[in-house]
Amino acid sequence: MTAPLTPPHQQPPNDPWQKSEAGAAPQAPSHPHAGPGAEGAQDDTSPSMEVVRAAVVALALTVLGIGLGLLWMWLAPRVPLISTDKAVFLKDTEGEEAIGADGTFVLLALAFGAVSAALVFWFNRRGGVPLVIGLALGGLLGSLLAWGTGVWSGPTGDVVERAREVGQGVEFDAPLRLGAKGALLAWPMAAMLVHLGLTALFGPRDPEPEWTAGYWPPTPAPGTQDGTPT
Repeated sequence: MTAPLTPPHQQPPNDPWQKSEAGAAPQAPSHPHAGPGAEGAQDDTSPSMEVVRAAVVALALTVLGIGLGLLWMWLAPRVPLISTDKAVFLKDTEGEEAIGADGTFVLLALAFGAVSAALVFWFNRRGGVPLVIGLALGGLLGSLLAWGTGVWSGPTGDVVERAREVGQGVEFDAPLRLGAKGALLAWPMAAMLVHLGLTALFGPRDPEPEWTAGYWPPTPAPGTQDGTPT
């Protein structure tokens, strides 16, 4: 004896295998995220747009290096010199002003790197490899420009001429110099680390996988249990 078939009027309404009255298969539901703005969102995250954003970030940070150079020139300690009728000497041979100038540059560069990374993350949370490269390249170019700006806008580099102007026995400032060239990496390193940390903590997460409705078995007819007559 075979089990009776399920009456047509008791078929489940969500049966994906049920055909329409015209005999056509049911159409697949459209993607929930599709819409008029889907194409614009795809264009917004295209590789070309990411490269453009990275180039803008690198250019902005390079120009910002002028501000870093001016701050360094203003805040860095001066190295005092004094001249005699024979040569120019350090007024304090045991002074640490030269090391202080390097330390000032490093601290300012670290602050510029952290702030620039936070601003870039705030305006573009998607991140991406091109953006990180733009941060690193812009920070390096900005450090180089800051170094040149501070040296150019600081005390003159012609020590002999300056000593003749002020006269013998008169103290004057030595040219501003960056002794530790590794300080130029402080800005790009700080920018990359801060941006990486912000992305890990507050960056967008990948969406959870969506479970689609599968096959629903037909509802057993009254008087049966699991399709078997009782």
